Amino acid sequence: MSVDVEALEAHCESLPGAWPDNPWGHEHPVFKVGEGERGKIFAFLGADGVGVKAGATRDVADEWLHRYPGHATVMAYIGRSGWNTLAIGGAIPDDEILEAVHESYRLVVSGLPKKVRPDGWDEV
Repeated sequence: MSVDVEALEAHCESLPGAWPDNPWGHEHPVFKVGEGERGKIFAFLGADGVGVKAGATRDVADEWLHRYPGHATVMAYIGRSGWNTLAIGGAIPDDEILEAVHESYRLVVSGLPKKVRPDGWDEV
C-alpha cells in the first residue's frame, strides 16, 4: 500500500481516542486526541504531506531535515516546538511516515493529563 492522504486518514483514525477535526475549513482534517476543546492535534493532513510532532525538541526533529532534505521541512509557526511537515509520495519511505505519525501521537498523548489519555494509547 502506498501512503496517500486517504491512507494517512485511515491510519490516524485507527489510533485509540483519535478523531478528525477541521477547525480552519481546509480540504483535509487535522487529527486530535483528547476530549473536545481540550483535544490536542497530533497530525495535520494535507494533499502532499503530513505535519507531525517530529521530536520532543527541535534538535531531535532536525534529524528528519538532515536525512530527507527538501522532503522534510520545519512547519510554519510551530516548528520551533519540534513540528515538521513530511512529504508523501517522495523520498521518505511509507513506513517511516506511518511511524512518524505514531511517534507524534505518542508524544502528544504523553503530554495529556493521565486521566484523559485513551485506553491502549501506549500499546500502539
